[in-house]
Amino acid sequence: MSKTITMKFGGTSVGSIEAIQNVVEIVKTEHKAGNHVAVVVSAMSKVTDSLYKAVTLAAEGDKWGYLSLSRDLRDRHEETINRLIAPGTERDKTLLAINKLVDSLVDFCNAINILGEVTPRILDGVVSFGERLSHVQIAAFLRERGVTAKAIDAGALILTDDNHQNAQPIWDETESRIERAILPLFEQGVVPVITGFIGSTADGHYTTLGRGGSDYSAAIFAAFAQSDEFIIWTDVDGVMTTDPRIDSRARVLPYVSYQEVGELAYYGAKVLHPKTVQPIINRGIPMWVRNTFNPEYPGTKIGYESQESHTVVKAVTSIRKVSMLTVSGKGMIGVPGIAGRTFLSASMVDANILMISQSSSEQSFCFTVTDDAADRVKVAIEQELRQEILRQNVDGIDIQQDVVIITAVGAKMRGIPGIAGRIFTTMGDHEINVLAIAQGSSECSISFVVSEADNQRAVKALHGLALEPVIVE
Repeated sequence: MSKTITMKFGGTSVGSIEAIQNVVEIVKTEHKAGNHVAVVVSAMSKVTDSLYKAVTLAAEGDKWGYLSLSRDLRDRHEETINRLIAPGTERDKTLLAINKLVDSLVDFCNAINILGEVTPRILDGVVSFGERLSHVQIAAFLRERGVTAKAIDAGALILTDDNHQNAQPIWDETESRIERAILPLFEQGVVPVITGFIGSTADGHYTTLGRGGSDYSAAIFAAFAQSDEFIIWTDVDGVMTTDPRIDSRARVLPYVSYQEVGELAYYGAKVLHPKTVQPIINRGIPMWVRNTFNPEYPGTKIGYESQESHTVVKAVTSIRKVSMLTVSGKGMIGVPGIAGRTFLSASMVDANILMISQSSSEQSFCFTVTDDAADRVKVAIEQELRQEILRQNVDGIDIQQDVVIITAVGAKMRGIPGIAGRIFTTMGDHEINVLAIAQGSSECSISFVVSEADNQRAVKALHGLALEPVIVE
């Protein structure tokens, strides 16, 4: 019986001749098996960075700089097409499409150069070219290898609000558009090759779903194309117990739950965009993370049910480049609304709060935000609480920089006696000072803040617990 499979291929998976050949073989195998396959692709590796740089150069008036970058992008995609597709009509059509896209990119940069500034809307328009260039050549190479494929621009399917750079889908209309566009292609035996990362507003302007949002957009297609499976193909063998660059003992997890992988993604794991599981979780679609360069390896399965870990913790991750803000004062005891007003102030300056910790006496609480948001959050809170500060009910808002958030993840950790004790005893044994602690009601994570200087030692020490079996007396 045939299945419907949505596959997402990241930048490194489509970033070279050899990688694209692997992609096409993976897709071709599933298609020949009689399955319906939807393919969502990122831009070629480093292309999005080049597009952001082109925007900067254009705004600075460096015409030679952005024209040079545009020429490099044209040359890279043309070389890929010339090496993958034999001379003939298919190659000519694909090269024509690539050149039209690069010409449009240059037009955008020329406009930015004249204006001397760039708006979020124009920036989204520029960075959309990476995925649009990529999906054209992937679809063409699939056709070259005998697979009926069609390039689909997600800008026509994912309707979003106008919050450029971090747009939110308008769900009902997006679902309807995807069903109308994609399901008939399956019935015709066509493989849609879809741009990741991008959508568009009701008036037709491109939007992006946040940096790294190809995972998220692929999950949207997996959900609304009624997929039986969703596979994210990347350049690692699966979700790992920690960052192997920090600890070489890191190993692939064969299974994690939606909830666990959501915690890992939110707290710094690079394998998935934090929003990836949102569109598929209620539909119960199983997801895999697999390696384009090692397709025989089964990877990590991600599913609805949690499985209790046989180790003390299942995985460890960390977020760098964060700051911890502390609001304190003896006059805060029993005063309602201080915390609420603080967090509302942070949201009003578009700051995402990563972690919160409060003392039981209500005399202080602290929270973390990214480094680039810390100063504006401090100013916003001081303005909101200026009367309390003048009356000395609140002492002030302190910022501690150069800190990291370490997170231990594992199903139902809170229900296993002594886990928190083991974690913080381990930190003490390695002379690592813990600055703040938070444990969510999800029962599957414990987060704490340490100095940036202690990051690698803390991760390695805590990762040791991910390699030790649980012993419950």
